[in-house]
Amino acid sequence: MKYQKLFEEYNLSGNTLKNRFLMAPMTRSRASQPGDIPNALMAEYYAQRSTAGIIITEATQISLQGKGYANTPGIYSPQQIEGWKLITTAVHKKGSKIIVQLWHVGRVSSSKVNGLQPIAPSALTAKDTSVYVFDGAPNGDATFVPVDEPREMSKTDNENVLNEFVQAAKNAIAAGFDGVEIHGANGYLLDQFLRSNSNKRMDEYGGTPQNRIRFLIEIAKEVARAIGKEKTGIRLSPFISFKDMSDPEILQTIMLAATELNKLDLAYIHLCEADWDDAPSIPIDFRTQLRKTFKNTIIATGNKTPEEAEQLLQENLADLIGFGRKFLTNPDYPAKVKQNLSLNEISDNHTLFGGGTARGYTDYPFIQKI
Repeated sequence: MKYQKLFEEYNLSGNTLKNRFLMAPMTRSRASQPGDIPNALMAEYYAQRSTAGIIITEATQISLQGKGYANTPGIYSPQQIEGWKLITTAVHKKGSKIIVQLWHVGRVSSSKVNGLQPIAPSALTAKDTSVYVFDGAPNGDATFVPVDEPREMSKTDNENVLNEFVQAAKNAIAAGFDGVEIHGANGYLLDQFLRSNSNKRMDEYGGTPQNRIRFLIEIAKEVARAIGKEKTGIRLSPFISFKDMSDPEILQTIMLAATELNKLDLAYIHLCEADWDDAPSIPIDFRTQLRKTFKNTIIATGNKTPEEAEQLLQENLADLIGFGRKFLTNPDYPAKVKQNLSLNEISDNHTLFGGGTARGYTDYPFIQKI
């Protein structure tokens, strides 16, 4: 077989995955309103893509305060938990596993989205950063609005957010998920704590890399304690600096975090890698150092070709490979890779975020109907 490793089974902390294809998190903004409730259309979407060995859901807010974009799902209300049960049941029936990505956006929000002033490690507005609402624009398009100035988090805010992550993790298990992924990447709240340019605190949560990783580690520790370390993973993005997140100390900080996460024996670290054409690639020496530092599963996601994915697996620099837009348009992506078939392209960019219908969501064709 051309891609032997990609099509191998893999044991992820006791979960046997049928292959090493991972469907990466992709925000699609189709939760039912009011209440940001997962629904039957979303269940069909995820079930179609259960050709992946494992699915990481779209980012899912742990509270109303943690919400940054319109029509994204939550996992903090009873109605949301019931909605997610539709999805986990559908995915499991198709023989795949599914993990929910737990999300707090921090300063990347606007009162136009959730009616609340954003919170962040420091009262610093993210430059050149916007979020979206749906306000009747043509074609149902999202309207992008600038983020608001955040309020610096108090110790009570920290405690509240930690408790929200823990409760969301418990809710996820109640909803039938196989685990949770703590979102510590892409300029959102926990990434804001990690970076020296967004975290100007002078208490125990800022000032040094050791202090800046503290909140991330506390949350990871408490979530693992609540639902099990084998059900807890984390996503990090050391080489991504959009949303005003450029920090010269981030690689040192991420590796320090990886050392502490290894001590917690978490299930995995998921590297979110830049996926645009001229994006920086992750150096091999960083991947090698991470493998030496973190003993459990490493996931790499970032618009990789099957050839690049297979090479990372063969060289033991990653254990699972995440594919995003290729799964968005090709629900049976692994079969197409195996048969070397052409791929569907995005049919209409207007349907990427929102829309509320099957168009551009569940109507992409399979090789054959499944």
